[in-house]
Amino acid sequence: MTSKQRAYLSSLANNIEPVFQIGKASLTPEIVSALSDALEKRELIKVSVLKNCADDPREIAEIIAERTHSEAVKVIGKKIILYRKAKKNPKIALPM
Repeated sequence: MTSKQRAYLSSLANNIEPVFQIGKASLTPEIVSALSDALEKRELIKVSVLKNCADDPREIAEIIAERTHSEAVKVIGKKIILYRKAKKNPKIALPM
């Protein structure tokens, strides 16, 4: 993914609210599955890491991206932006 594409996706993510919160249980298989479903429906999601989560948000972003076959677009503080092109009916067209 190019920096231009990351910037474009980040600008789109400014207007969306986090759809998931990761707490002290960290990443469970259920959360990963739900994140994957949300990525298929929305393509671009924002995840919030709560203060009681002991894990580093960057590490969590890498693990989620690996398990859901998505891209970690950006990690800002405790917010993670993820993108995965939908298999059916993609909505977001990335700039070249």
